[in-house]
Amino acid sequence: MTRPAVILLSGGLDSATVLAVAREDGFACHALTFDYGQRHRVELEAARQVAAQQDVASHRTAVIDTATFGGFAGSALTDAVDVPKDRDESQMAGDIPVTYVPARNTVFLAYALALAETLEASDIFIGVNAVDYSGYPDCRPAFIEAFEAMANLATKAGVEGRRLNIQTPLIDLPKVKIIELGLGLGVDYGVTHSCYDPIADESHRLGARPCGRCDSCVLRTAAFGELGMADPAAG
Repeated sequence: MTRPAVILLSGGLDSATVLAVAREDGFACHALTFDYGQRHRVELEAARQVAAQQDVASHRTAVIDTATFGGFAGSALTDAVDVPKDRDESQMAGDIPVTYVPARNTVFLAYALALAETLEASDIFIGVNAVDYSGYPDCRPAFIEAFEAMANLATKAGVEGRRLNIQTPLIDLPKVKIIELGLGLGVDYGVTHSCYDPIADESHRLGARPCGRCDSCVLRTAAFGELGMADPAAG
């Protein structure tokens, strides 16, 4: 019987690659996407297309009522705050950016943990990265290790001996290596979306094109450039 796994799928480059890695490892992949009032809502359509292309076992979109919750406010991804543009790598390496969403990965992993228990899955895959992580504290290895330890203390599965694993196959890879890995696994990066401030464009396959100037676009464009390629999602 194929082992089930929960895959956090944002529709971005990293999560699409993680999904492909989990499939290559033989898991039945149950993708989980979040609608949390993000300004880059085009990623929801990207996630749908990625899930369809990679033939997942199931794809759920969890809707977080941010109007009632209010806990994701103050971020440039969820609020009336300007997204930083045209920054170089030294600027990105400074303070935690305004695109940080309060406790987002903690909340997302908690949802994934509940789904994993329900599906009797022992593995949750997430595309966090400690190299090109833009200073987000919830992308660090220490956070993942702490959450995994908590998961095994806080769940019936963990207490009864079915260990829960937070899988982070991209944690030590620079963006260019992530792209190389995904290309080798057949990922179509043309349907992924990473931009924080997309521009509506009905001619684009996702209905919006990347701005090309936010931190995420800059890192992504540079990585494809290292491989002698244009970003396939830009056109």
